[in-house]
Amino acid sequence: AGQVLTSAGSGAPPTFAAAGGITEADSFRLSATQAISSGTDTVLSGFSRDNESTFGKIGTGLSESSGVFTFATTGIYLIIANFYLQINGDLTYGSPKIQGTTNNSSYVNMSYNDQSIKQVVGNTYCAVTNHIIMDCQDTSNYKFRLSIYGTQALNVLGSANDSHTYVTTIRLGNT
Repeated sequence: AGQVLTSAGSGAPPTFAAAGGITEADSFRLSATQAISSGTDTVLSGFSRDNESTFGKIGTGLSESSGVFTFATTGIYLIIANFYLQINGDLTYGSPKIQGTTNNSSYVNMSYNDQSIKQVVGNTYCAVTNHIIMDCQDTSNYKFRLSIYGTQALNVLGSANDSHTYVTTIRLGNT
């Protein structure tokens, strides 16, 4: 169970090894809409694990506290973050970011996009998706968070029942 028979080469006896495949996959959503003030870089917080009836995480999954995500195990992870933005007016630009740390203190931008919105009528919406591959070498110090900067006040949409703004992680392999 959970193992495969592997060959060590000609003349060597076969041995059992752990089966490959994805060992960690998880998804969290922003639980409520978060207002972003003009000219500020804001860390998004208030996430909860996806609760859809069809959702199924693999492994232990992430933990989250005050917007900071911690991995359960080391490894190389694909991080996918979707930001759903709303403004009643024009947005010169908003910068959704995935930020990471290797020392549990200083964060750097690992991925960010600048998004402009031209108001058509009333509230205007857009979705921005960022991807990054992160090598988590130490679960105590390697962490990530989502943040956004806006030139105008805007909303990052969240919901307890729908994945408007969310983050998904998939462990791709060993570090």
